[in-house]
Amino acid sequence: MNGVQSAVAQARSAAGDRDVLVMGGANAGQQCLQAGLVDEMQLHVVPVLLGGGVRLFEHIDTERIGLETTRVIDTPAATHLQYRVLHRPS
Repeated sequence: MNGVQSAVAQARSAAGDRDVLVMGGANAGQQCLQAGLVDEMQLHVVPVLLGGGVRLFEHIDTERIGLETTRVIDTPAATHLQYRVLHRPS
């Protein structure tokens, strides 16, 4: 079990029957997606240009992982996106 799998397993154990929310940057998100640990994603897009960073969906195996939009809320300050993560057999 790698680091992200262990961290999520510990969070699930501590949460009991409650949902586990994993927050982090693009790298942590990529690791969780690639390990098949994500059932749902909520992204909050704020129109601020930072000039650099890690792309969230870069290095993601799109043959195995897909997204289904379940909700979009557009506000003047941000766009809130919710996706169901589709895990396809490899």
